[in-house]
Amino acid sequence: MKLPNLPSRYLLICVLSCWLSTIDAASAPAGLPQSNSVPGGVAVIALPASTAAPLVHFGNQRVMVKHAGTDNYAIVGLPLSTHVGKHTLKVRTTDGKIHQLKFQVTDKKYAAQHIHLDNERLVTPGAEDLIRIKEELALSQQTFRTWSERADIDMPFAMPVSGRLSSPFGLRRFFNGKPKQPHSGLDIAAPAGTDVIAPAAGIVATVGNFFYNGNTLFIDHGQGLVTMYCHLSRIDVKQGQVITRGQHIGEVGMTGRATGPHLHFSVSLNDARVEPGLFLPANHSPAPDPARP
Repeated sequence: MKLPNLPSRYLLICVLSCWLSTIDAASAPAGLPQSNSVPGGVAVIALPASTAAPLVHFGNQRVMVKHAGTDNYAIVGLPLSTHVGKHTLKVRTTDGKIHQLKFQVTDKKYAAQHIHLDNERLVTPGAEDLIRIKEELALSQQTFRTWSERADIDMPFAMPVSGRLSSPFGLRRFFNGKPKQPHSGLDIAAPAGTDVIAPAAGIVATVGNFFYNGNTLFIDHGQGLVTMYCHLSRIDVKQGQVITRGQHIGEVGMTGRATGPHLHFSVSLNDARVEPGLFLPANHSPAPDPARP
């Protein structure tokens, strides 16, 4: 094919914008999460060679860049609302060049879950509750958007609690027949008082008691990676505290909207709630609860 007679700068932009590189789960280097480019998943994308980590954005969100082996990789969180099809990363390398890297998001169907709560107030809150919920939502969103520069992101994660999976990520949830937001984490059932540990190093970003989530804490692990722990019976760390992998942070409970003692564990990456299991070693994911289909 004969290329049109265009200035070299236009040819450069075309070549870079058409370059496609994604990493499948089997070939992802050690120290990176598992790659699964679906809504609610994580895309691990190899970046152009650069002497230092480039600046990467997905839409308006800055994206984690992690060095593994001899290359840099973009670790992109994909919200559950991500549309199926082609998407683009904007990459600015240290030499000032702009790369438009395209990648594909494939479909995934999530199951539905119907839950009955005796306390109707937790399904249809009153006016005063709604004011509180709005304030708590703003605080949670602000925390999930935390960005702190850190090159040594501690991955893969350790399991935060020993227990059985009672609700997987992504479920389309109905409380007393009313549709609610999809399940944004893993529910791990365990006896009340069971130790909860930090799955990786970080800093406690926020702690508090929330209407829906009960006693809750957030840990900032760096570069837009934030984890959340809900329904705790107690919290044993403070905001601003530096946390090490495996450190005790609290105990399992059933505070907030919960039908039994469990830990709700969420992982947020570039302000997208994603499948926590992608950050856990494959052989360390919680086992399914035999009492549930």
